[in-house]
This record gives sequence, structure tokens and C-alpha cells, in this order.
Amino acid sequence: MTGFRATVVVRDPADCPVASISATTEESIDSVTRTRASPRSPSGDGNEPNPDRDDVIVEEFEISANASLEDLEPDELGTDLEMTAVQANEREERYRFERDGTGSCACEVVEETGTPISSVRAQNGALLLSFHTLNLDDISAIVADLREQFDGVLVEDLTKDEETSGDPVIVDREELTDRQQEILQTAHEMGYFDYPKGANATDVAEELGVARSTFTEHLAAAQTKLLDTIVEE
Repeated sequence: MTGFRATVVVRDPADCPVASISATTEESIDSVTRTRASPRSPSGDGNEPNPDRDDVIVEEFEISANASLEDLEPDELGTDLEMTAVQANEREERYRFERDGTGSCACEVVEETGTPISSVRAQNGALLLSFHTLNLDDISAIVADLREQFDGVLVEDLTKDEETSGDPVIVDREELTDRQQEILQTAHEMGYFDYPKGANATDVAEELGVARSTFTEHLAAAQTKLLDTIVEE
């Protein structure tokens, strides 16, 4: 059986508390765990599920002790959710918070497709979500769902798992400049790489609002970087 492992970057994940904290503290958050709990009724003994409330998402994350949240005012965190310290040592601190599971966060958008997330990270206000799928169409569908709700959604890393020994290649999109990524994405969406072509260089250049020569220059530079990675691998 073969499959794919993808890492998708959501550069503007809206009201994600973990992403907001990574931006405020300028620290990467590489250990995020999540679980879904049924909400309890506010009346009685509190142990009965309450069908009138959304599910509750409980999240924990670790951050460098140098960026202790205890030193920040609530309005500096970028979120009004209560952060509870659950563990701390000289190197890192672990915090827990709860929020309603409304389906509006990037993690939930991915999980609602039936695809579990294997890793959640946050860097400079962006979320990096890693997951496994059996085919590329699933990845395309997930990216499309994310783009309906969030800006700046990119596939940062895509790896194919081979059933037998092969020659896998990891393409790191961070090797490309933002402009090169935009040009490649626009050209692909307009069918520039299709056969027969859905658009020519002039069409894509007009869509991007640049000269044809500028488009071809950036495209050639991006293709060279990608090919260098493949050939070197």
C-alpha cells in the first residue's frame, strides 16, 4: 500500500489561540495535543452530557520556559481563553485550555474530512498541520476546504510512501520565494502546465499583473530550484 504525508501551512488561522501565542512570544510551539470532550450540564451534579452545548475541545501545548506566559498580561496573549499551567521545568512549560468545538478552527476543518492530524505546530502566528492520506485527491480536497475559511493556505511538504524501495523526494516549498510560489500556483490553476495548455504565458502574466518576461523569469527560477532538488535527491 502507498500513501502520502502532507504538511499544510495556514498562515492566517484566524482565532487560533496556539498560533496567536506563537506570534506574541515569537517562539515555535512544536508539541500540541487535542482531545474532544462532551460538555457537561451546568445543573445537577455536572456529570450529565448537555446536548444543547457544543463539544468542548481540550488542548495542551509546550512552549520554551524563556517565553513563560505567566509574564504576560491577558490582553498580550492574543486570546481571551484561560491558560492553565499544568507542568513546568527549566526548559519548557506546558499549558492547557478549553474552547468550544464549533468546527471553525483549521484542525477541525481537516478532521471533518475523516483525516486524523498527526502533528500540529505553530510558528510566527501560522499553523503547520501534518496528516497522512492514501491519494493526492484527498490532499487537494483538504486544501480546498481550508482555503474556503482561511487565507494563506499552502502545501509546505509532500512525501510519497512507497510500498517497495523506491526513490522518494521531499520538495520544500520554503526554498521558493513567496512570488515564485504565487506564480507557480496561478500557472497551475490556469492550466499552464496542462496538455493541451489551458493558458499561455501571456494569459498567466495578465492574471498576475506582470510583464510576460517577468512571469517567465520567475517561473524559470522556480522550476530550476525544484528540478535541482529532484536531481540532487
